Amino acid sequence: MDLNIILSQLETANEEEIEKLLRQYNLENSRTFSFDQKEETLRSKLCQGVLSVLERQVQPSCQKTCLETLRILSRDKRVLTPVATKEGMLILGGMARLTAGENGDDNNQKSSQEDTQSDEEERVVVVEALKCLCNVVYNSPAAQQVSVDVQLANGLCASLGMARTWHHEVGLFTLRLLFLLSALRPDVRGILRREWHAVRLLTEILEHTLDVSWVGPYEAARPDPQALPLPAEDNERAMEALKALFNLTLSDAGGEEDDHQFRLIAAILRHLLMLKTETEEKTEEAHSHAINLLNNLPVSCLDVLIDVPVQGGLEIYGGKNMDAVQLLIDFMEKRIDKQGSNYKEGLTPVLSLLTEGSRHYREIRRYIKAQVLPPLKDVKIRPEIGTTTRNKLVRLMTHVDMGVKQSAAEFLFVLCKESVDNLLKYTGYGNAAGLLVARGLLAGGRGETQYSQDEDSDTEEYKSAKPFINPITGHVEEPMPNPIEEMTEEQKEYEAQKLVNMFDRLSRQNVIRPMGVRPDGTLAPLEETLCDPREDSGSDSD
Repeated sequence: MDLNIILSQLETANEEEIEKLLRQYNLENSRTFSFDQKEETLRSKLCQGVLSVLERQVQPSCQKTCLETLRILSRDKRVLTPVATKEGMLILGGMARLTAGENGDDNNQKSSQEDTQSDEEERVVVVEALKCLCNVVYNSPAAQQVSVDVQLANGLCASLGMARTWHHEVGLFTLRLLFLLSALRPDVRGILRREWHAVRLLTEILEHTLDVSWVGPYEAARPDPQALPLPAEDNERAMEALKALFNLTLSDAGGEEDDHQFRLIAAILRHLLMLKTETEEKTEEAHSHAINLLNNLPVSCLDVLIDVPVQGGLEIYGGKNMDAVQLLIDFMEKRIDKQGSNYKEGLTPVLSLLTEGSRHYREIRRYIKAQVLPPLKDVKIRPEIGTTTRNKLVRLMTHVDMGVKQSAAEFLFVLCKESVDNLLKYTGYGNAAGLLVARGLLAGGRGETQYSQDEDSDTEEYKSAKPFINPITGHVEEPMPNPIEEMTEEQKEYEAQKLVNMFDRLSRQNVIRPMGVRPDGTLAPLEETLCDPREDSGSDSD
């Protein structure tokens, strides 16, 4: 539809004509996400014209149509200048019931006076305004700044306080807007936490959405195995709340109030891990957001995951309940097995969480190690070959992505109580070399964390095969034929000299640099590691 025709009639046409024109435009562009650059100026003018219409006292149906137009236009970040102003954001904030004066009492009073049809029309307007705000805030840094100036965060938190009366879409896009604002403006996070208590409000929303029933200070009632899956709408709102909470808990915080709030969140997240949604994919997505948020919580709060009464008892793990830990292990394995997945985003958070839990809680470490690194029996196969969880994690130790490689290696290292000898037993020196270089442990030893003194017991199969294990590959190799066995002494000398010359040439051309290991376990150029410290000290006295 010709934008010039729409613009020429916006100022003079009546409400019905405007609504008809914009409805036609919306119908033609509902699936348009890439716009003609030649019409940028016209679309920017249309944004201004639509805002002018919204300033008038038009009917809800016309408001809805105008907001739909603005939502379509807001997909183009180049035409948002008229909207990213104080006036534009206040108009949208007012339509979304997020500005001063649009409080819950006014809404409730109005709802009691109007019929159901009017309530529905009003709700649709609020939803469309929230969608517009999400697009505008996401696409316009100027709008993000104006949002701070007009205290949009205050209105959002006031809306969070009415969460129990929300319609699904109102709640969903309110939470999404809060997530976007807290993600794009880190400076707003502290204000949301300190002044508007957004962490507490979001925790209450999660508690209500997931229908948490408390049976102890930080213990939620176990979900009924026969209960229906979490409805899709509740799951959607819960995930938006988790994403917003993730942003707000990125920065460090202290105090007894924060500690209580974080423990409460950990208990709710444990409850969420036990829930199923309508599809396996959505369940995995919800669990992923829960794991991301658990990584932000202080490690001292993770005891909430296991300090739950055990049905049947697990005395071997100090009576701690490992149901949640088992779910995390299962989640980790699914992510490892997922073909074509982004390991850095999908796998490293759960590896990090399991690593920290194992480092600080002996029961968690012992439980995970029993499954991931059981006592060795068959040492004839290389550690990275096979289908066990250990094999998969060892393969990740040489992954091309540095973050994935470090996360997998650190996880296994902690399961081995940060003992180099134990790690090499399960992985081989070749797979562990990257971690040992990074930690300065090439000469052996242990990490800095203190662990319990319980000893690992080796199987008889491992003890008998240990003298024959190649420490580099981590397995017993088949005898290889000696390539120089049938050579004459002259041939051996020739091949040796040829090899020396090749290394010398590569070294002079800086293709390779011979390295050695210092006494402290760190790498250094070979000439430095061969230097006698006594010679250096003696030279100073000459």
